[in-house]
Amino acid sequence: MTQQFSSLVHDNGVAEVVLNRPPVNALNAAGWRGLAAEIEALGKRPEVRVIIVRAEGRGFCAGVDIKELASNDKLILDVNAGNYATFKAVHLNKVPVIAAVQGFVLGGGIGICGAADIVIAADDASFGLPEVDRGAMGGAAHLQRMFGVQKTRYLFFTGEMIGAPEALRLGAIERVVPREQLRDTALAIAARIAAKSPAMIRIAKEALTGIEDGNLEDKYRWEQGFTLQAYMSPDSSETRSAFVEKRDAKF
Repeated sequence: MTQQFSSLVHDNGVAEVVLNRPPVNALNAAGWRGLAAEIEALGKRPEVRVIIVRAEGRGFCAGVDIKELASNDKLILDVNAGNYATFKAVHLNKVPVIAAVQGFVLGGGIGICGAADIVIAADDASFGLPEVDRGAMGGAAHLQRMFGVQKTRYLFFTGEMIGAPEALRLGAIERVVPREQLRDTALAIAARIAAKSPAMIRIAKEALTGIEDGNLEDKYRWEQGFTLQAYMSPDSSETRSAFVEKRDAKF
């Protein structure tokens, strides 16, 4: 199986996890499971102080591999488990996690950003959850962690994308930079955090997570139950078939 991501740890304790599954960085079930394990393992390494999650290619992440699910819809359970584990590994990691994103940020890409501590975006980044148009649910809990309740519902119901400048204006992301500066900006912010006491930063991460309203993992698990319900509908099968066949869905 082709490797869907890579990772490295710099001498200053900054780790990079890089998604690389052309053409759109849509990971399959095995990819999501592996990504979760890698992010969790990095956070447990004593020399790692900050983790950056970024991607190669024209977009950050298009979510799950719809073609894989179209060929075998029973894999939805495996995909759900991989998504849940990945977002949890980011959100509950022992060290801060920075998402550095470009181009399209969809589905599972939203899950990573919504679970992260800091999001840096290239000026061409756009965020969206086209789950309704893919016959699925999920990710709204993470989108809502970035945006307000009503903006989240608008984006979820319509499937509209929201650009990086507007996301910055709404406080959903930390910074917007030219695409060619994205990695260097993320590395500079990570280095600034990594230079501080690792013990204090790890305590701060746990403390800040503990004062959040609600439980992000429980909220997402609730949503995933509705993904299974959605997949039982013939409309879900039609949306996925239409996506794979590059045609409009018919209801």
